[in-house]
Amino acid sequence: MTLDRRTIAALDLVADPDTAWAHLRRPELIRRWYGWDDEALDRKIEEVFVKGAHTFSDGRRRLLTWTDGTTVRLSPTGDPQRTHLAVERPSHEGLSQYDGVRDPVDERWIADVHQLQFALEAHPGEDRRSWCAVGLDAGPRKDRLLDRVGLHGVRGLPVGAHLETVRPDGLHVGGRLVYRTDLQFGLRLHGPSESFLVVFEHPSAVHPPHGCVDVVLSTYGMDDDQLATVAARWDRWWRRASAAVSGAIPLVRPRSA
Repeated sequence: MTLDRRTIAALDLVADPDTAWAHLRRPELIRRWYGWDDEALDRKIEEVFVKGAHTFSDGRRRLLTWTDGTTVRLSPTGDPQRTHLAVERPSHEGLSQYDGVRDPVDERWIADVHQLQFALEAHPGEDRRSWCAVGLDAGPRKDRLLDRVGLHGVRGLPVGAHLETVRPDGLHVGGRLVYRTDLQFGLRLHGPSESFLVVFEHPSAVHPPHGCVDVVLSTYGMDDDQLATVAARWDRWWRRASAAVSGAIPLVRPRSA
């Protein structure tokens, strides 16, 4: 097996190195960006970051490493209030568990570090509450789920571009495309309290017959009533679109931190 490394994500955080490091080491801060809220989140954080991660620091760089070969690296940018983060993973060559189409570990890390970037830039010091929908039928080629929710144009937009769609309740939803890969994208949504939307796409080769879509919405500064309202609106929006393309009801999970 080759020892070649792949950098799967690299970005700057709006945080000094100590603050950035704390968000990789302290469970209550990791909760503000890692994954999405569910009953197992605290256990996952404990397993991945407290028990599973090995740390290294030479005074300039700080690293987290895992036995699967994943490395999260923090390094200076020249600006004391910004920190560079990079996620490196081993080559796929020789990995029997890689199906040649989608690496779920890659996809999770790409989304997670962009959620971290958003949390530190848009909502420093705030706890997160999230809504998610998983396993939505992506729909046949001529009737795609993302077309039905108004996100069909995102693949043709450059990173940094703005887009807008209208929900069934008539509310306009707009935002800026923060990043895009072959299998996911992230949108910074406008509003009184900005939120962050990540859309994961699973190709039909790994989830026949049409592929599927997972959606994670990270929100901040919401009380229970506000979160319930937001979750209900997004639930109706994506349920209606998903049922229209497949006749199935997706698994929708509104949760609070």
